[in-house]
Formats: sequence, C-alpha cells, structure tokens
Amino acid sequence: MRVKTGNKEKDILEAAIRVFAKNGYHGAKMAKIAEESNVSIGTLYLYYVNKEDLLVKVFENLWKSLYNELEALANRVDFSVTEKLDHLIDVFFDIFSSNSDLATVFVNEQHLVMRNPEVQVMYYHDFMSKAELIIYDGQKGGSINPNLNVKALRFFILGGIRNLLEVWALEPRLIPLPIMRNNIKTVIKNGLIHKN
Repeated sequence: MRVKTGNKEKDILEAAIRVFAKNGYHGAKMAKIAEESNVSIGTLYLYYVNKEDLLVKVFENLWKSLYNELEALANRVDFSVTEKLDHLIDVFFDIFSSNSDLATVFVNEQHLVMRNPEVQVMYYHDFMSKAELIIYDGQKGGSINPNLNVKALRFFILGGIRNLLEVWALEPRLIPLPIMRNNIKTVIKNGLIHKN
C-alpha cells in the first residue's frame, strides 16, 4: 500500500472546498477535485473513499479549528463572558473572511452533513457544548439573562451568523463582513432595544 506524503491531502481539501463552493455538493465530481488539486484520481481515492468523505473532512477540519479557538478562549480567566463571546464572534468571522469558498460551503452544505444520521462530524458537538458552558457561566455570573434557554440562544446565534454569511457569500458588497460582525456583537451584548 502506498503511503500518504507531502501536502497532497491539504491540496485535495482546498480543491474540494473550491469545487464544492462552485458546483455544490451534488454537482461536484471527484475527477474535478483531482484535477483542481493536481493529483490523479487514484491518488484522490487513496485519501478519500468518496465526495461525502471529503465533505465530512472539510467540516471536521472547520469545527476542529473553531473548537480549538473556543477551548483556548473558554480557559482565559482574564476575559469576562462578554469578552469571550466577542472574541468567539471574531473567530467565526476571521475564518470565513479569509476563505469565502469555505463560507459558501458552510452555508450551503452544513445541513447536508448534519442531517445524515450515519455521519458524525467530530468537534461540532464539542464546540457547541463548550459554547454553552460560556453562556451558562454568564447566566451564573449575571451578565447573561438567566431566563434564556441556552440551546435556543446557541441556535439563534449560529443561525444568524450562518444566514449573514449566506448573504455575504452571494453578494459581498451588500453588507460587508465588518458591518455584519459589529451588528451581531451589538445585538448579543446590548439587545435590540435602545435604552436612553
């Protein structure tokens, strides 16, 4: 059996993100991913069984990166809960603003991966559990409304970010990412109602 070497796997994953972003999961072809990554189709299948395997790996890498950032953030004792949430939003936007194709894949294909009961995306649930702990800490400390349901809040925030990223991926100039980022932070920290 041949051994996986070099940066081929990285090249394959980057090519897969581009192809998934351009053609969608259902329109993506393994041959096109191989061509985009400058590897033979045989080499591609050495790394990944099929395009679903590739898509799952894209999301595992994404959620692993987000989880690692969140874990480091959650352990910071010098940050308040508000500062942790602020930085968490930055982490999301930084990852996607540096890779618009990844934002497009996240927006268009996350549901496909998450709705498949046979697929477990590593780090997704770890990320969500860690994010919930930060919110619980805020509720205990009085900086987050104790009457809020943490799971509902979690889905509200993630859904809002996902929807905004979809708008940005389709029409980047309509609402630039810095404006989206600042608006999300304002809503989370101050709510919708302006207090005089």
